[in-house]
Amino acid sequence: MVDELDTGSGATVGEQLRGAREGQGLSLEEVAARTRIPTRHLESLEVSDWSKLPATTYSIGFAKSYASAVGLDRTAICEQLRAEMSGYSQRPTHTAEVFEPADPARVMPKWLVLLAVLGVIAVITALLVMRNREISGPDQVSPQAVAEAPQGAAPAAPAAAATPSGPVVITANEPAWLQVYERGGKTLFQGQLAAGQSYEVPATATAPLLKTGKPEALRVAVGTADAPPVGQPGTTARDVSLLAADLMRGSGATVAPANVPAAR
Repeated sequence: MVDELDTGSGATVGEQLRGAREGQGLSLEEVAARTRIPTRHLESLEVSDWSKLPATTYSIGFAKSYASAVGLDRTAICEQLRAEMSGYSQRPTHTAEVFEPADPARVMPKWLVLLAVLGVIAVITALLVMRNREISGPDQVSPQAVAEAPQGAAPAAPAAAATPSGPVVITANEPAWLQVYERGGKTLFQGQLAAGQSYEVPATATAPLLKTGKPEALRVAVGTADAPPVGQPGTTARDVSLLAADLMRGSGATVAPANVPAAR
């Protein structure tokens, strides 16, 4: 393990991480498997390309996990990276930059944008039709049309919002303990996730549930869409359904008050 960082040489955090990784003969894919951090984020850290990384809090969490994986001092890496990214965020605002969001879970899907546009068009069309009817007056309505109108027809039920598809992924914004288990008792995962680490619920799980003593530290995504919070801050959330439909409705959680002892 590397005990100290050679910060006096002027090496960036990315150069130190890459040097430690190559010194141990590790590939980026191996580090990604150890830390559960996407390879593209590790590459951006190594070349100090902040424009392709998420918010500073996530980036620092990634760097600390990377440092632990290759034996570097997490605290020293954190402090130096915070200083480097602070300098990046303070560049003149008139400098034109292209920002590509690194976290696809925070990007609105194209199908959702299209659905919103179609909804707006439908509302505008309905308003125009109603306005034309008010202007034309009741004497312009054809008696035949009135006779042919169905009597007592029930209004069409609104279309149910489509549930996003894709894997259910739990990401820790800060260190948090959690347990994922099947309804009935089989444990699928139990342990602590470091900041920036993620756990993907197996697609074969039939009725997966979540328990955590720190729900405010977790972000749960279904495919590319973020689910509502799984619990209130300062409480223990248990028996939270991890099925996509339940997550997007924000239902299926049993919350224990903060004064009830919870695991870890």
